[in-house]
Amino acid sequence: MSDKRKNNGGHSTKGFAGRPSKAEEDKLLTKLSNLDYKAFKCLEKGIKDGNYNFWNKFMEYRWGKPKEKVDITTNGDNFNFPIISFFKTKDDKED
Repeated sequence: MSDKRKNNGGHSTKGFAGRPSKAEEDKLLTKLSNLDYKAFKCLEKGIKDGNYNFWNKFMEYRWGKPKEKVDITTNGDNFNFPIISFFKTKDDKED
């Protein structure tokens, strides 16, 4: 009996699956590096014009994106997140 693994899908043999080769990545980087000067001039103009999007991207790439904070607030004695119990205590109710 045949094991029929070839029918399970998986790796594509059509050349589209997976990550591009290192040579393709290098070719793209070389092509894009020719636009570095234009990109920096565009960034500079956007920042000088006071466009927040340009400023924001510059700061994120220059200094790193700030950590996002999660605010857990209470509503009286009720917290806005579920309580998980790993051990039963004498106060736990049976379901």
